[in-house]
Amino acid sequence: MNKPMYLPKNVLSCIAALEKAGFEAYAVGGCVRDAILGLTPHDYDLCTNALPEETAGLFPGHTLVRSGEKHGTIGVVFDKEVIEITTFRTEGGYQDSRHPGWVRFVPDVKEDLSRRDFTVNAMAYNPKTGYIDPFGGQEDLQKGILRAVGDPTTRFTEDALRILRGVRFGVRFSLTPTEDTLAAMNALAPLMDNLARERVFDELCKLLPLLKSEDMATYSAILTQVIPPLAPTLGFDQKNPHHIYDVYTHTAQVVENAPKDLAVRWAAILHDCGKPGCFSLDETGIGHFYGHAEVSAQMADDLLLQLKAPTALRERVVFLIEKHMTPLEPDKKLLRRRLGQYGVDALHQLVALQKADCIGTGTHENDRFEAISALIAEILQEQACLTLRDLAVNGKDLQKIGFAPGKEIGACLNLLLEQVLDEKLPNEKEVLLSAAKHQL
Repeated sequence: MNKPMYLPKNVLSCIAALEKAGFEAYAVGGCVRDAILGLTPHDYDLCTNALPEETAGLFPGHTLVRSGEKHGTIGVVFDKEVIEITTFRTEGGYQDSRHPGWVRFVPDVKEDLSRRDFTVNAMAYNPKTGYIDPFGGQEDLQKGILRAVGDPTTRFTEDALRILRGVRFGVRFSLTPTEDTLAAMNALAPLMDNLARERVFDELCKLLPLLKSEDMATYSAILTQVIPPLAPTLGFDQKNPHHIYDVYTHTAQVVENAPKDLAVRWAAILHDCGKPGCFSLDETGIGHFYGHAEVSAQMADDLLLQLKAPTALRERVVFLIEKHMTPLEPDKKLLRRRLGQYGVDALHQLVALQKADCIGTGTHENDRFEAISALIAEILQEQACLTLRDLAVNGKDLQKIGFAPGKEIGACLNLLLEQVLDEKLPNEKEVLLSAAKHQL
């Protein structure tokens, strides 16, 4: 590839400072890959044959981040941006499928690139010398191939997180893994059990919004390893005329048709994980899954706790799974109640999940969801009374007409809200106070 790679001013300044001192310096890794694909890199990493202390001495006017110095990395701060500069290195002695037992600095950029995960990430660039691509990363990008650098078993044994990262790269960039790369990813997937749960969760959150049904089929062995509740759903025949897919394939369809909202995607991938444990056959041979929404919600809660997911996200996912079988129809009274109970954002997410679930059966029409969304928009436009906060009267108003402070006020307000939601009373102060007097 002859087209020069664009490098921001601060990156060029770092390269110039290193070269002026007699060292080599290259942009490396993901930024090079993204530039070749015509994408704008999120950040730029540099590598050099300068040792960490030599690199640190070249930027006296800048704040330095030295937390990664023992592994060869010095961060140079430009305003609020940190550019990481890492000494060429090789590493080994992996003890926990993630961290190297030792790091050795090396003089050659090609030796540094040989330790990286995939060929598409093992490229470097210098404005004067151009691209360094010893493993054919550019050709693999052009052909749409995901290939481990060197022996894939070695690469994934060194760092098991590379397996999950490989899935993300394959999905994000439409790369098909080579046979030996995928075989090693599948065979070594159990090593991911040794990884910090936070790292797994972070990778899954990056991956979930990208997943399509075919990706879940290709990487089923890996996904079921890091999301264990999915494993029993693989190939599980639902024996139900309302479903043409097994539970896992249905789940894959739901994930693909769900919006890229993270909570909805987590709910989509876990919404039916409790089905195998709830399965029963009736006398006609039709399968049923009574109570599976509640069981799936509990399994999702347990998993997300293990993964140390943020509380707000976990609680929203559990809510969506618990409610994914709750009837939603294009009925204004019903939707007003649901808005009052769940809130606007949660109801929109629930509608999206139910729509994806409906599509994922392969047998149901989903026209009603457009009507439901239209009615919700109409209700919100009307600024309808949905909660006690929206009610035209409050506790102080009820005290003025004779209510004593306490439970009776709350009970009366809830009753008035019910009548407004049912359109038996308008949300008007005098009308509501009159009704309250009758209650009193």
